[in-house]
Amino acid sequence: SIDWRREFTTIDEEYSKFIEWQFKKLNSGGFITRGSHPVGWCPKDGNPVGQHDTLGDVEPEIGEYTVIKFNFGDSKLVTATLRPETIFGVTNIWIHPEIEYVKISLNNEKWIVSRDSMFKFEHLIIDNSSTEIISGNSLIGKWTENPFTQMKIQLLPASFVDSKNGTGLVMSVPSHAPYDYQAIVDFIQDSNLLSKYPDIDTNNLAPIDVIKTEKYANTPTKQLISDRNIKNQDDPQLVDATKELYTLEFNSGKMLVIAGDYSNLPVKQAKEKVKTDLLKLGLASTLHEILNSPVICRCGTECIIKMFENQWFIDYGNLDWKKDAHFSINSMSIIPPDIKVEFHNTVDWLHQKACARGSGMGTVLPWDSNWIIESLSDSVIYMAYYTISRLIKERNLNPSNLSEEFFDYVFLGVGTIESVSEQTKIDKSLLAEIRNEFLYFYPLDSRHSGRDLVPNHLTFFVFNHSAIFPNNLWPKQIVVNGSVLMDGKKMSKSFGNIIPLRQAVKTYGADPIRLGIMSAAELLQDADFSLEMVKSFNERLNKMYNLIKEIKNASNYDVTQSDSIEKWLVSRLQRIIKVSSDSMDKLRVRESLHNIVYLLDIDLQWYNRRTTLSTDDKNSFLKYFFETRIKLLAPFAPFFCEEAWEMFGHEDSITLQNWPTFDETLIDESVELSEELIKNTIEDINNILKVTKIQIQRISIYVPASWKWNIFLFALKQEQLNLKELIENSLSNPEYSEFKKNIPKFCQNLFKELSAMDSDSKSRILCVGFINEIEILKELQSFYKTHNDIQVDLYSEDDSKIYDPKNRSIYSRPMRPAIFLE
Repeated sequence: SIDWRREFTTIDEEYSKFIEWQFKKLNSGGFITRGSHPVGWCPKDGNPVGQHDTLGDVEPEIGEYTVIKFNFGDSKLVTATLRPETIFGVTNIWIHPEIEYVKISLNNEKWIVSRDSMFKFEHLIIDNSSTEIISGNSLIGKWTENPFTQMKIQLLPASFVDSKNGTGLVMSVPSHAPYDYQAIVDFIQDSNLLSKYPDIDTNNLAPIDVIKTEKYANTPTKQLISDRNIKNQDDPQLVDATKELYTLEFNSGKMLVIAGDYSNLPVKQAKEKVKTDLLKLGLASTLHEILNSPVICRCGTECIIKMFENQWFIDYGNLDWKKDAHFSINSMSIIPPDIKVEFHNTVDWLHQKACARGSGMGTVLPWDSNWIIESLSDSVIYMAYYTISRLIKERNLNPSNLSEEFFDYVFLGVGTIESVSEQTKIDKSLLAEIRNEFLYFYPLDSRHSGRDLVPNHLTFFVFNHSAIFPNNLWPKQIVVNGSVLMDGKKMSKSFGNIIPLRQAVKTYGADPIRLGIMSAAELLQDADFSLEMVKSFNERLNKMYNLIKEIKNASNYDVTQSDSIEKWLVSRLQRIIKVSSDSMDKLRVRESLHNIVYLLDIDLQWYNRRTTLSTDDKNSFLKYFFETRIKLLAPFAPFFCEEAWEMFGHEDSITLQNWPTFDETLIDESVELSEELIKNTIEDINNILKVTKIQIQRISIYVPASWKWNIFLFALKQEQLNLKELIENSLSNPEYSEFKKNIPKFCQNLFKELSAMDSDSKSRILCVGFINEIEILKELQSFYKTHNDIQVDLYSEDDSKIYDPKNRSIYSRPMRPAIFLE
């Protein structure tokens, strides 16, 4: 539950003192820099934007394009690419015939870009002015020159060109870009376009291979498009095809001979070398772009890239700091474990992060009052302040006394208590109490948050702890979960699809909502919140509540005196305790909840069908069962369980009770196996009735002969079961000589069954060994006589007086009797 005594906001004066201390520590450690850097920017608000400033909480992903300048008379046709290493395979330039282009003067050059992209250069603080508007259609068919290879290439029309993406011109590499390959195919096959642009020479459009991989011999785009049955350049499958090929070639591709000095280089290296050389030769520039555009500010304005000068940054690109962050991640538990690689990847690619803005609410940057620390940078180690905020508020500490020395002592143990007390005017006993309060909670045991925060907040959290605190106070665990969805969409205030908490609790109750969310998904999965699921849990809790009302005054039950079916449910309850505890240890909450709610309900329904206890004795047993069950359910549905616990006459709170401990002595393998046999047999009978739809008066059940049990138990003991060896071993056993004709078929069916059987079931059967199936199934005789007035006859397969008119007994297997209905 929430400890409201520790509540604070990030604009509280006391908290601002803490943030000032944090940033002074970062600055003194060399982790704060100043300079020019591209940032996501809202042109309306005039501020940098991060994830929490945008609609849908989208983090602007900033990518660096290489802007290659193709010679075009006295101008440059400017294309933006993420793959400069493919310049050797350019066959043409793509132009959208229906958009406008402009010629702008820039650094003593004239660049031709789309009109919609011109603003990017204005915001990158480059002095430019529009000199001329050019229609896209007027450029089609013109010739330009590849600046790196001097190859002459033409400008071709393409509908996939986006005037807002890059520069609105695209260099075409059909061998390695699926969109380019398909667009060329579309053009060549379109007689109308060919007649409209007769000057275009299609002989110059053959794909040029630049990169080789083990998967593709040549022209990989051709095979990719064929495999996906893509028909035109508007096919959405081209997006996935592009991602697949780009990823493959980047990670495992090598440059071919056509790349000259770059041949045989891995694509990863060639990309950087080609880019560096293009820049050195003045044949290219760089352009930063929001790769996941459009990203919309909460004010409704589309965000852009702005190059900030004299901006303050947290330098997450610091290599020594990255080493500490990697070490911290490797030293802590991360759940689920497979998310750890995402943290390491984030540490690797993180660079300077703008940490201040010119206006807004927040803490003033301690050394530069013109800047306000932005809202993500001041919220990455707030959990440390959370530990001491209660005492700061309760003792009415003056913010002016919360000096750097105060926080150094409390969080780092720096200085003597006497000197800090004298400097801050805070009593020594209170300083000691605050210091002890922090050390009681730190290091942080577990940080829970969403997967969308791995690339930012959670990794910043790791970085900042490693920079400020000694490693014995670094976080011990991070738990990453998915988002809560509503109707398949992420719940977000900016989407307007949230349910206010008070309204939700008033309408549905707190516990059904908790159960509805927790049962929807495991940690990394997105939980699709369903009101129908919430209503279903509400009904389950009400049903349980009404049952507890009936049994609450029952006498206590002596579990050691249990009969067969009661022993079974006690044993099942212990198994649920064990598997649920194991699941909770791994934070597999949904799995644990499934066991406690659904599986125990199924077990309870079976128990109610099978028990023969009197009402009073049954109520006593159910009281024992539910007292344990609500302890299991309490972490998930605390309000309901508190009420139920009190109904059972307990005066203390259920929150003071321990989670049930697994008691192995209450596990009864034999009883569980017996009930499994009975349950499976009833299910088989019901399945036959569903298929045949006959009215029956008699059921004949045939259990297997002992030789089948012997082979069954032998097979269970084999670590690696081999069908051929099983058949040969069984046929060679003289004890089974009279059954030779039946052995191969039996072994085949047995092998199939055991291959699908889980290890726990195998262990249980081996633990119990041979069971007298006829003795166990005798209970079905009274069961069917009482419930359906049907006669049940039991036979062993090798019984000399067996009644088996259809010869069904040969199909019997251990734990799977054969059945004949009439």
